[in-house]
Amino acid sequence: MNKKITTILFDLDGTLIDTNELIITTYLHTLEKYYPSRFQREDVLPFIGPTLHEAFGSIDPDRVEEMILEYRAFNIANHDELVREFEGVLETVKTLKEKGYKLGVVTTKRHDVTLKGLRLMGLESFFEVIVAYDHVSKTKPDPEPIFKALEQLGSAPDEAIMVGDNYHDILAGKNAGTQTAGCAWSIKGREYIAKYEPDYILENMADLLPILGV
Repeated sequence: MNKKITTILFDLDGTLIDTNELIITTYLHTLEKYYPSRFQREDVLPFIGPTLHEAFGSIDPDRVEEMILEYRAFNIANHDELVREFEGVLETVKTLKEKGYKLGVVTTKRHDVTLKGLRLMGLESFFEVIVAYDHVSKTKPDPEPIFKALEQLGSAPDEAIMVGDNYHDILAGKNAGTQTAGCAWSIKGREYIAKYEPDYILENMADLLPILGV
């Protein structure tokens, strides 16, 4: 164990807020428009986590931008109806804030949509820093977003922990030199996140509290 943890960085989608159904529905809507009857629910699960450019680029590099526009329009229109909360998140984040921990969000989502989700779930006021897709030149698993968040928070990697539900969250934390915690509630399953060997696996966000000695 290194220095005492002072700083916790969280992924957004699938970690702090349950956007799984929103993301899946939006991908299926968009792909159905361009490729009728070709994609099923299980086909789009690998797209949860990577950026939209990476996901659509793997399907049709020539139409990435127009597919992203279609995706974003549908996503925003259906956002508040389809986003859900994860049990234990609000209470845990509130407790960490009250105990004086520095909290940040590091996401591959755009900043405006990140704020929309945090506000919907009553989480916005707890985070001092948000590093989103439009703030960086390289996204997770590159360590750039984590370094940027830590710099803004005045923290070092060895006093931070990165919490996420996807491989790029865990790898970004490892690449940046933070500790890592994987969310067992990942839509891809506990075994999926365990493969990337995070320092901790959380069954509920509240599991962070005993890890930190809170």
